[in-house]
Amino acid sequence: MENPFKWGKWFLLALLLPLFHFYGNAQNYYAIQGSNYAGSLGIGNNPASIVNTPYKWDITLFGAQEKNATNGIVIHKYSLFSDPNKSQYNFKEGDYRRYAYADYNVNLLNIRYAINRRQAIGFGINLRGYAQLSSGPVRFIDTLKNVGDFFDLGNYNRKLYGDFIHGSWIEVFATWAQTIWDRPDARLNAGITAKISRGISGAYLNVLNGTVAQTIHGNNYDYTMQDVYAEYGHSANYDLWQKDKSTNQNLRDFLTHTRAGFSFDLGVEYLVKAAQVSSVFDEDNYYDYDWKIGLSLLDIGFNQFKYGKNSRILNGFQANITDTVLDQQFANVKDLTEFNQRVVGIAGTIQQPTGIFNIINPARLVLNVDHYITGAWYVNGNASLNLSSLSGSQWRLTELNMLTVTPRWETRRLGFYLPVQFNIKENLWVGGAVKLGPLLLGVHNWATVFAKNKTQNGGAYIALVIRPGKNNNSEQTDKRLDCPRGIAPKFTKNRLGQKLSCPPR
Repeated sequence: MENPFKWGKWFLLALLLPLFHFYGNAQNYYAIQGSNYAGSLGIGNNPASIVNTPYKWDITLFGAQEKNATNGIVIHKYSLFSDPNKSQYNFKEGDYRRYAYADYNVNLLNIRYAINRRQAIGFGINLRGYAQLSSGPVRFIDTLKNVGDFFDLGNYNRKLYGDFIHGSWIEVFATWAQTIWDRPDARLNAGITAKISRGISGAYLNVLNGTVAQTIHGNNYDYTMQDVYAEYGHSANYDLWQKDKSTNQNLRDFLTHTRAGFSFDLGVEYLVKAAQVSSVFDEDNYYDYDWKIGLSLLDIGFNQFKYGKNSRILNGFQANITDTVLDQQFANVKDLTEFNQRVVGIAGTIQQPTGIFNIINPARLVLNVDHYITGAWYVNGNASLNLSSLSGSQWRLTELNMLTVTPRWETRRLGFYLPVQFNIKENLWVGGAVKLGPLLLGVHNWATVFAKNKTQNGGAYIALVIRPGKNNNSEQTDKRLDCPRGIAPKFTKNRLGQKLSCPPR
């Protein structure tokens, strides 16, 4: 169950074929997408959403979300409520393309404030991290001992390729949203978010055209390296981490030697108003709707990183480089600096890139449709289309999510949610979340809670959001939360002390 590889000996093999794949996305509090109560947490899904919220203000004191997925590793004896010290893992065997996924985001003091019913602003700080890596088809078993064993499985008889991309940053954002027009039957809201960021960590790896020739010697096989193109880079702030410095000093150097980036979001929301509510109650049903349709363009931008000193571009092999030579040359490699020293006798040509490299944010087009059903019941649909490939850049991040459907029962203080996700890797996850006053707790995949071998596919989120004790205009904003469809509420007090109730059937 333990990893059979020795890191140093297999470093070059990791360059020839990355076995695991890390993607990224963020801001995915799936349960509350489309909800009127999402408030400042809804900014990341659609900046226009902060207008149609029945509170003067709300503050996300803290929020965190993490997601991971892979078809290459299985974690055993562990769930979200288990002791991680007892967990074990193994690499899945077989011949197929492999991937894995990991992402996170942290929201700090995300604030939404309604200037009036037609205009709202938002601002705050987010820490975000993404990574992705993929491989071509490769056969693997967990008893490999050397490079020759890997090629004996038939991996010599194909072109090997793979790529990896990682980026993390801290961003400060500001959002403006307002009502464009308001009619008796519908309303259109629009919003924009501008984000200034600092790229904290960036890295990439790209391997192409890895080819090998087999030579038979009796019952044994030798493998001679034929060709490969490999480039790998990392941000220069990693060069500043020194063993003789304190942890605080290293962190200070790491975070201060970063470069600026920029991105923006655009969004619109079209609300089809609740037809059955009488106009006499317009002051109280202002935020009600039967349908809410949102379209947003998210994370259009990039982050910059300066090349680190251990970044390299390798092209081809020198003559007579066999699997045995690789085993000997890269045995017990301790770090990337030592690897670069040893690759001098292996690679055909070596270049050291300098200057700046950009990592494109996970740009995407998102369609969100929210429908009121009855009582406190709603259903939400969310579809995401990746757009970062349109940038033409090789170093780009993508979004894991593709389709999500979320039935929910929700009032101002309580909420229960059941998001069902189908992602771009064709994984079907059934998650869940609960809102208890200011606290939101959720999981992306219930299997990570109840099963002991599913933790590698799922994740969780938590948020603490405070709101005023009352809504913008009355104690009851959406009358339908108390009255069945078709039964109009009535006032039991005068206008100054208005209170809504349902008449008997």
